[in-house]
Amino acid sequence: MKFEKHVFICINQREEGKACCAAKGSEEILNVMKEEIKKRGLNKKIRINKAGCLDMCTKGAAMVVYPEGVWYGNVTLEDVPEIIESHLIANKPVERLIAQ
Repeated sequence: MKFEKHVFICINQREEGKACCAAKGSEEILNVMKEEIKKRGLNKKIRINKAGCLDMCTKGAAMVVYPEGVWYGNVTLEDVPEIIESHLIANKPVERLIAQ
């Protein structure tokens, strides 16, 4: 099956005291995003995956959306609905979250 969009969310855990996405709630972000995509019946079009380190530890929680290759940083649970509505459904990336 070919998905229209593929989202990779870093859930990497580093040793205590070092910045990492797991410490910033990335696993909960992943679970909520998966649940929301399924609830909307979009799980055949949009794939949400966990990822290892995306090398953006200080900008976590981090994710990348393909095929566009848009990288997001400092994502919070509150950003999930906006990312789904704006980017995953309406194809308009959320500018304020794009990692620089």
